[in-house]
Amino acid sequence: MSTFKIGAGFIVLFSLAINVAHSQGIDRKEELKSGYHYSHQDTRNIQDDSFANPGIIYLQRGKALWNKVEGEQNKSCATCHGSAKNSMSGLGTSYPKIDKQTNKLINLGQRVQICRVQHMSAPIYRAPEHEAENDDLLSLEAYIMMQSNGMAMNVDVNGFATKYFERGRELYHQRIGQSDLACYQCHDDRVSGLLRAERISQGHINGFPTYILRWDRIASVHRRFQFCNAQARAEPLPLNHSDYNALQLYVAWRGNGLSIEVPSVRR
Repeated sequence: MSTFKIGAGFIVLFSLAINVAHSQGIDRKEELKSGYHYSHQDTRNIQDDSFANPGIIYLQRGKALWNKVEGEQNKSCATCHGSAKNSMSGLGTSYPKIDKQTNKLINLGQRVQICRVQHMSAPIYRAPEHEAENDDLLSLEAYIMMQSNGMAMNVDVNGFATKYFERGRELYHQRIGQSDLACYQCHDDRVSGLLRAERISQGHINGFPTYILRWDRIASVHRRFQFCNAQARAEPLPLNHSDYNALQLYVAWRGNGLSIEVPSVRR
């Protein structure tokens, strides 16, 4: 049975008729290209300009949170880890990854939440009412990821991660929703094609958390998965669902070798 429930309504996504036989597609393209490559020039200009890039505000916020003392133990991230530039360098290239305590796959945001509870005795970050995500958590994630800028994605899909990787591969090729679409149909079969005047990318996530212009805010890769599911007329899963982590692992693996670029800007 499909993990994604079929949503209500009878609108066909983008009026796009896709009539292709089911295929496992290809796992990795020979030439990997970041979403930056497929963006409009004006979007690239925003990302490249440190004064115009709205994601910089979140990085500054993340830096402040890194040093903010919280919780019953009166600790900050810096209390244990010192300078993020040194201690977090390269960390972002490896997520999502297996948590050694539970042998379960977790993303970077979940790692932050675990640290807050276990090592700071501080409450987890929660999304405000009517908001999908917590900006403080995203800001801290982005700040941590930034310490790996220019380094190559290098997620591990071996050992306990293998079953999640295989599940992610399955989800990537699974057709869902009333539009009967799968990830590979856009990000493998129709790369560089136009969809609502936007070039379809290879679907890499080396720039997340990223600033989404259409939402006027920073967003996690799971939030982007939810958006794609909704556009396929399928019911999205909750953020941090194990299937989204599995899909994130598979998609990250497809981009192994691409450089981290945070804060990226996408439409």
